[in-house]
Amino acid sequence: MSQINQYAMLLDDAARTATEVSQFDPEGRLSLDQAYEIQAASIQRRVARGERRVGVKMGFTSRAKMVQMGLSDVIWGRLTAGMQIEEGGSVDFSRFVHPRVEPEIAFVLKHSLEGDVTGPQALAAVEAIAPALEIIDSRYKDFKFTLPEVIADNASSSGFVIGAWRDPRTDFSNLGLTLNIDGRVVQVGSTAALLGHPLRSLVAAARLSAQAGEPLQAGWIVMAGGATPAEWIKPGQYVSVDMEQLGSAGFHVRG
Repeated sequence: MSQINQYAMLLDDAARTATEVSQFDPEGRLSLDQAYEIQAASIQRRVARGERRVGVKMGFTSRAKMVQMGLSDVIWGRLTAGMQIEEGGSVDFSRFVHPRVEPEIAFVLKHSLEGDVTGPQALAAVEAIAPALEIIDSRYKDFKFTLPEVIADNASSSGFVIGAWRDPRTDFSNLGLTLNIDGRVVQVGSTAALLGHPLRSLVAAARLSAQAGEPLQAGWIVMAGGATPAEWIKPGQYVSVDMEQLGSAGFHVRG
């Protein structure tokens, strides 16, 4: 078995069993291309078990975060149907290792979107937009990891919740939002935190997914990235996002 497939199996098993694993690249020697190969092979194992690809998630969409991580580009991960949690529903805390949550805005596409596209072209492909939450969960022991390890671990993406879909003709460039736990506001932000405009995140998703040979498809969801810092979640909580004009989305964390 190749090293890529060995790491893919390690991370897939860790995600499937909610078991933490030790770092395998603590010096960050893997290239980002190799990290994405591991991610793709790991997700392919899920697909082989019957899960279905439903979209992509974007990460490090904050300019400050990119600078902090020494990056010149965003990172991305793959979404499967098994990761989606029903809006207002619940998820078992035992599914995760170190779960945190971020408020986001989500797109669903009405037709495919591939390669280098403009903002208007990206918007023309959008069927609807919605407030959303992403559960991110690093599988690495002690929450320590390098950039290649994060990418290999599906950019930490582990679950997502989508609120009611809304008309994309709404101006969503700078919508105020709050992240709430048990009805208490824990983070305040704006969709403008996403590369200055969430559409830029969708443009990046079209480019990066096409480069990987997996262009964005009609019906796919694109999670545009965290609009605030992430918050740790615990059993028994109700986590929600309230977004100006677009409404809310939430889920319960079962103990």
